[in-house]
Amino acid sequence: MADQPDNDTAETPEPQAPDTEVSATDASATPPDAPDADAAAADTPDAESEAPDADASDAPAHAAATPPSEPVDQLSPKERRRKARSKHSGKAGATRSPEERRADALAERRRKAVRRRARRLSERASAAERRASAPAPEPLPPVHAPVEGTRRVRQGVVVSDKAEKTITVRIDVARRHRRYEKIVRSSSTLHAHDESNDAHEGDVVRVIESRPLSRTKRWALVDVVERAR
Repeated sequence: MADQPDNDTAETPEPQAPDTEVSATDASATPPDAPDADAAAADTPDAESEAPDADASDAPAHAAATPPSEPVDQLSPKERRRKARSKHSGKAGATRSPEERRADALAERRRKAVRRRARRLSERASAAERRASAPAPEPLPPVHAPVEGTRRVRQGVVVSDKAEKTITVRIDVARRHRRYEKIVRSSSTLHAHDESNDAHEGDVVRVIESRPLSRTKRWALVDVVERAR
């Protein structure tokens, strides 16, 4: 058995396990990848140098994304009252007597009357200013030209002069019929004003159309063409 090696010398020593009693603080203090961390730390200046550029490029975009503040629109009285009611806490106010409520209502009415009067005065002033600054309107042309119409003149025979300053004149008309071509004679009477009672029964006179002088007189005597015999 001399050829067989000694068991003590042939057995390989077992690897020893790492010391488990190493404190956590030592492990964190000396990590196994320390060289890599140093390399990363060495590269940080480049990253920091690039960071400002990225922030500078993002700044205008952020500013553009934020809309500018718009002016607050003027609320109508109804919307203001609704907003005031929405802010009401719901707590009941102090108890007031009917006289106090009446006095508060009168005070509120006076305050509104003052504001209403001031607003109306300002509106009237602005309206007067607009009228003063506005150019004068051009005169409109007349709808109908001021032309006096031609008054009709008739000649007839006086049949009555009994009324004061009034004569009755018969107008004789002779015309030819349109179909039968026959002479058709007709007559009509009218009342004319004779201021000096110059015309008498049987006279041939000429009268002219005038304004209404009475209920039946629309004519006036011009002259006497022929006296009655």
